[in-house]
Amino acid sequence: MSSRQLAMVMDLNKCIGCQTCTVACKTQWTNRNGREYMYWNNVETKPGDGYPKKWEALGGGFDATGALQDGVVPSKYSEYGVPWDYNQDQILQGAELQPGTDPTVGPNWDEDVGAGDFPNSYFFYLPRICNHCSNPGCLAACPRSAIFKRDQDGIVLVDLNRCEGYKLCIAGCPYKKIYFNPKLSKSEKCIFCFPRIEKGLPPACAQQCVGRIRFVGYLDDAEGQVAKLVNQYKVALPLHPEYGTQPNVYYVPPMTGPRKFDKHGKPIEGSDRIPLGYLESLFGKAVHDSLKTLHAELDKRKAGKPSELMELLIAYKHSDMFRLGTKAPEGFKLPVLK
Repeated sequence: MSSRQLAMVMDLNKCIGCQTCTVACKTQWTNRNGREYMYWNNVETKPGDGYPKKWEALGGGFDATGALQDGVVPSKYSEYGVPWDYNQDQILQGAELQPGTDPTVGPNWDEDVGAGDFPNSYFFYLPRICNHCSNPGCLAACPRSAIFKRDQDGIVLVDLNRCEGYKLCIAGCPYKKIYFNPKLSKSEKCIFCFPRIEKGLPPACAQQCVGRIRFVGYLDDAEGQVAKLVNQYKVALPLHPEYGTQPNVYYVPPMTGPRKFDKHGKPIEGSDRIPLGYLESLFGKAVHDSLKTLHAELDKRKAGKPSELMELLIAYKHSDMFRLGTKAPEGFKLPVLK
């Protein structure tokens, strides 16, 4: 357990799926040297298979007794998808654009593919990075003790000098956010841009987010947006808390979208476009209280009454979303989640 925990909150009501965060991460960390298929940050369309494909069914994490569960290492060919080239040289001679291979899967393969029937179909975007868990499945699975949490901020890192490339960490992570570098024969993952954090800068994905959906701060900073969203208002929730890893990336769930329409094209009062049952499958039962709070505060704002929560989520000032230089409160101890 680290003495402090840096966390991120993402407001899914503001994510437009532009992939700017993905590009920011890709160009800074994972664009070469065996990392071509790595997406330490990716934005998935939900409901959808995600990246790697059907990662939610590949195991890992902990069971109700706290025991590490078996997991599967995704295949580079059937779950990740190998990057493919195009016949650029032939195009210069007038050929039609063709991929060099016959791709069947890859990042964003099912982008904007949702569920439901017209006119009541729906989808939303879900950005994902390593959750820098308080109880990491990857750390528990590694026989080499190559994975550790930094004491000063709880960031989870891989010691490449100790890693022997057994891939057990990949199997142990239920979010499948660790990747194997075939050139190095080592495991690599999101490092929460810790070189930027140490200079007081937010991670690249958060800095470049055009929708201002990402808040970064410490869970013990009571005046920070992250702590208020997670601990005070309790509207920001971890993804798949049943995995038992105690994630430190939190999500403000989508507010179920517009109303459904009946066969005459009229809105059905009290209906939810995004099924609450599906949101519960992602964020647990706490999603019901989260949505109630969000709707109540939004109604206050519509009525002209002040709402600190809505002010926080609007994020008028970009720099206020990142509180990285705060000191730990005296005597504060991180809670042990059960």
